[in-house]
Amino acid sequence: MNEIANLARIVTFRSLASLPVLDLRGKQSSKENQFVTILTKSPDATQLQVVKALYGKATPANVRALQKLQSRVRSKLLNQLYFLDHSDPRHLVSRRYELECLDQLHKVSILYAERDFKLSERLLQRCLRLAEAGEFTQYVVQSARMLRNLHMEQRQAIPYKKTVKVLLKAQQVLALEDEAEQLYADTQLALNGTVAARRAVLVLLPTRIEQLEALHRRARSFVTYNLAYRARLAYEELQGNYVEMIRVTAAASRRLREGKLNARRFDLRFNHFVSIYAYLRSRQPVQGLRLAEQYSRDFHPSSNNWFYFQEHHMLLALHAQQYERAQNLLAIIAKNPGYPNQLETALQRWDLYKSYLEFVLPPQRLTTARQRQMAQWVLQLPEYSRDKRGHNVAILVLQLLHFLRERNLEQVLMRLERLRKYQQRHLYEPTTLRSRLFLRLLQLIVEKNFEAAQAAERGAVLLEQLRDTPPPGEAFAEVEIIPYEHLWELVLGLLREGPPVPNDLVTG
Repeated sequence: MNEIANLARIVTFRSLASLPVLDLRGKQSSKENQFVTILTKSPDATQLQVVKALYGKATPANVRALQKLQSRVRSKLLNQLYFLDHSDPRHLVSRRYELECLDQLHKVSILYAERDFKLSERLLQRCLRLAEAGEFTQYVVQSARMLRNLHMEQRQAIPYKKTVKVLLKAQQVLALEDEAEQLYADTQLALNGTVAARRAVLVLLPTRIEQLEALHRRARSFVTYNLAYRARLAYEELQGNYVEMIRVTAAASRRLREGKLNARRFDLRFNHFVSIYAYLRSRQPVQGLRLAEQYSRDFHPSSNNWFYFQEHHMLLALHAQQYERAQNLLAIIAKNPGYPNQLETALQRWDLYKSYLEFVLPPQRLTTARQRQMAQWVLQLPEYSRDKRGHNVAILVLQLLHFLRERNLEQVLMRLERLRKYQQRHLYEPTTLRSRLFLRLLQLIVEKNFEAAQAAERGAVLLEQLRDTPPPGEAFAEVEIIPYEHLWELVLGLLREGPPVPNDLVTG
């Protein structure tokens, strides 16, 4: 069901305006349209729910009817993919040029099989020019290979020899690109793995970057440049060298403007994303937020990249303490039709951001029902979960903040103890210093008997250390949804409202 719902979303967002979204005509059109409508509104609907909505009863015959209906609708949606609009500049810029090459090759394959050599040659020459302009080496090879065979069959010796030279050169470049792609893929797999794997690959990255740059010097192609460029950014990110990331992305944008990079291939959206991410992690949220507002128009809302970008856009607003703006952004994000189709882990992150945002807004802004809902959600969060790597401290701190506001002494002490144990088990590396300093600040509130003034005075040195400690590299980081310095101010504010008290006093 989910795959059909996602197909329907893509087609609805991206079909050419001059074409119908779906050609659902004939006696089955009513059910097909009804089926698509149900899945669009409820992408997580179960088979049983859909059967009942369509046919009234979940009988075996109706289940079989739904399966046939699914097959028809899936086929029609897949056929509609040929008519998606790729001209919008907010999509990956290379996609439209690559698909143009594929379109030419597809037509040539049919014409060549039909022995129409004249038109085949014309289309192949066009495809070769497009592929060379876009530096799509694999399509240069395909076009040149087909042209070579075509000239051979027509006994055209001079064009044959010229095409063979083009083919041999493209094959050499493609071999270098394949080598670079394999090297980069091996590296990226480790970067997407466990924290231990990422630490291990960090040691290897300088050598691999040198290998990629050497391959680029030999190939001089966009693919080898782009792989070396992205590996360099990954290395700086792992080290926490975010200022260098800002410099590198700005230099790439400048080279693009100067015409030194292939405008048909360079993904400016990727550069935008890396840039605002680096501003976020380098603690320059105001500058990053200004750029995020400017860059957001370059991301199409039908793309998953849009959600990744907006996630960091909202984090910039939270770090800049512009909570109203963050709330507006969250409302826009939640209205996107693709929002429910994200991975479950992504949806849980949005819930976590929303809970933090609602916590820092004035209490009167939230309805009592929403406060109860938020409290229940906070209590259901696991105190430690591998699938929430990077967010475990944020979850435990949110629970602590909730119970400080509730002035529930037993639960506050329990969460502080869990934070202490989590620190002992998982935050022992030098790269976790910011998290350790913040958790030491939190332990002070018990030592000072929940007296805000005494805790602030005793924690002044730790707070200064925290301010002077830069964020660690991405491989080792706990995500600060709201900077620890701002959370400490929030904790002190809650203590000034009144210390937590035993349960019998809370309920009484």
